[in-house]
Amino acid sequence: MKILISNDDGYLAPGLMALYEALKDVAEVEVIAPEQNNSAKSNALTLHSPLYVHQASNGFRFVNGTPADCVHIALTGLLDYRPDLVVSGINNGANMGDDTIYSGTVGAAMEGFLFGIPAIAFSQVEKDWHHLDSATRKVRELVQSMEQQQLITHTPFLLNVNIPNLPYEQIGNTKLCRLGKRHAAEKVIQQKSPRGDTMYWIGAAGPVKDDAEGTDFHATAQGHMSITPLKVDLTDHDSLRYWAQTASRLSGAAPQPAPVAAP
Repeated sequence: MKILISNDDGYLAPGLMALYEALKDVAEVEVIAPEQNNSAKSNALTLHSPLYVHQASNGFRFVNGTPADCVHIALTGLLDYRPDLVVSGINNGANMGDDTIYSGTVGAAMEGFLFGIPAIAFSQVEKDWHHLDSATRKVRELVQSMEQQQLITHTPFLLNVNIPNLPYEQIGNTKLCRLGKRHAAEKVIQQKSPRGDTMYWIGAAGPVKDDAEGTDFHATAQGHMSITPLKVDLTDHDSLRYWAQTASRLSGAAPQPAPVAAP
C-alpha cells in the first residue's frame, strides 16, 4: 500500500511527524505538506503565483502553497505513481460540524477524493497535541483494519475522523456520526495598526448549536473517536422540485402585476 500524507499545520507540525511515524511501517509513505501553517484554507488552490517544492532534511517535501495545492500537484505530476490512500493530519484541533467547510485538513483529503482516491482527514479534538501518541495508535489501527478488510480499493471515499485528547485506554469505541452544527462565528475583532489603519481579525468559531446524540460533537465529548463520511455534492436535492417550479415561473411569463388592494 502507498500512502500520501499531507496536512494544514505545516511540514514541521508534531501531528504530521507523528502520523508519518505511525504509518511508515504500515505502507510506503510519502509526505508532501505546506511550508507554513495553512489552517482554514479549505480547498483553495494557488492559481496566480508559482509553486515551489523543497525537501527537508528528514525527507519530507514541502510546498509554498495550500494543503489542496500539495495534494493536487502530487497527483498531477510530482509523484510518478498513484497512491492507494491520501491521509491528512493529524490536525491541531477539532474539525467537526461546520468546521469541515473551512478546514485545510479536510481540504487536503478532499483533493485526493476528487481524484478518485480514498482519503481520510484526522484531527485531535483539543489543541496543543496532548496525548498525540494515543491518537497515532488509533490512526494506525484504523488504517491497518481498513486494509485488512479490503476497504482501501479503487472506490474512493472521504472520511473525517476526530480523536479525543485522552490516554489510549480511555478512548471509547469508534462512533459513526453525522456532522453537528455551530452557531454563527463571534464578532470580528477590530484593532488599529501602528500606522493608524483599522485591522480586522476573524472572530472565534461560534459555540456548538447541535451536539445531539449521533453527532461528532456528542461522540467526542463522550470520549469516543468519531468517523463521519463526507461527500462533495452540494446540491440541495430535497429542494430541486421546488426550484424547478420556481425557475419555470422566473423564466416563463412576464412578471404579474401586484394585486390591487380592495377599497
